[in-house]
Amino acid sequence: MRGGKAKIAGDISSQFLSALLMVAPYAQTPVEIELTTPLNSKPYVDMTLAVMRDFGVEVQRNGYQTFTIPLSTFQLPITNYPIESDASAASYFFAAPAICGGTVKVENISRNSKQGDIAFLDILQQMGCTVTETDNCLLITGHSHLRGIDVDMRNIPDTAQTLAVIAPFADTPTRIRGIASARLKETDRIHATCTELARLGVRVEEHDDGMTIYPCQTFQPANIQTYNDHRMAMAFSLIGLRVEGVVIENPSCVSKTFPNFFDVLQTLY
Repeated sequence: MRGGKAKIAGDISSQFLSALLMVAPYAQTPVEIELTTPLNSKPYVDMTLAVMRDFGVEVQRNGYQTFTIPLSTFQLPITNYPIESDASAASYFFAAPAICGGTVKVENISRNSKQGDIAFLDILQQMGCTVTETDNCLLITGHSHLRGIDVDMRNIPDTAQTLAVIAPFADTPTRIRGIASARLKETDRIHATCTELARLGVRVEEHDDGMTIYPCQTFQPANIQTYNDHRMAMAFSLIGLRVEGVVIENPSCVSKTFPNFFDVLQTLY
């Protein structure tokens, strides 16, 4: 790779930027990357830069506009490098007590996580849940009344579907904003989520960058299409914890990130 300057969009996926950042130290000349649009999912880039720093490569940056990567090499070996538990996977278990009440204890994870999706806990608190931390565990408690919220989720779009399945149980509408990039994931997650909520009898409005979900008093049984998207399967299974007649089609799609998801979900009973 020759190196030099490159311009890329940041509003489709932060993964493109992370990929370039990680290979850039091995170019023939220093690399400068300029973003031509605002960056979505910023915490993932922060995490990429933090890991690169841990392995000896320091990236110079101007906010989220430009990144300059010197010629370098990653310093190996690091004999013991701890990897955080997956906050995105944990979000479904954070969400369960919001829908069903009670308390769920999620072990081996902290609110000090570098992962952006840990901020999903802030959303749950805004809706009325209680979150406490002790001994590297998080305890999430749901209460009888959930408040709908208006929230920009551009930095944590992978948890938008999780919020969307909680929202019908709230007392007031929920507006999810800033997730236009979710249309370019495994499926068009905005349209798919709205379609499947409507299939369950939930009133929902689709917007270019998100959706508005209204409280639902009466759900109707439905077979939920997952569109071969692991997050559709995991999110909509949460509604089935409280509503009878919810069938998840193609449940094996969860194998992409969480092969034993349904086994773990079963432990909540």
